[in-house]
Amino acid sequence: QVQLVESGGGLVQAGDSLRLSCAASGLTGSSTSMAWFRQAPGKEREFVAALWRGNTRTYYADSVKGRFTISRDNAKTTVYLQMNSLKPEDTAVYYCAADQNLILSSMRTPHLYKHWGQGTQVTVSS
Repeated sequence: QVQLVESGGGLVQAGDSLRLSCAASGLTGSSTSMAWFRQAPGKEREFVAALWRGNTRTYYADSVKGRFTISRDNAKTTVYLQMNSLKPEDTAVYYCAADQNLILSSMRTPHLYKHWGQGTQVTVSS
């Protein structure tokens, strides 16, 4: 059984940093893609960043490029999202997602990911 557990959210001020963690268990195979999505109140879930099939490639939404970094530990059991220079518009619930059969063109599409965490709230005050 696959489990994804996010942590690290909180309330910060604009310009601060946070690091989110996603502890993964039950995932097998080296072709797993891991991603972060976020959802603000009244908005659709949107893509933030992804690790394509392990550490081979990383992808970011334009809105976070240069400020956020996605990474994975050597054991490949935890995925991180380092968020710097946070802005009020980054406020959302952040979700970790994983899929072992994702194709590249589907990477930014939330409903195509099979496994999801419960989410962690990030609030950035101005």
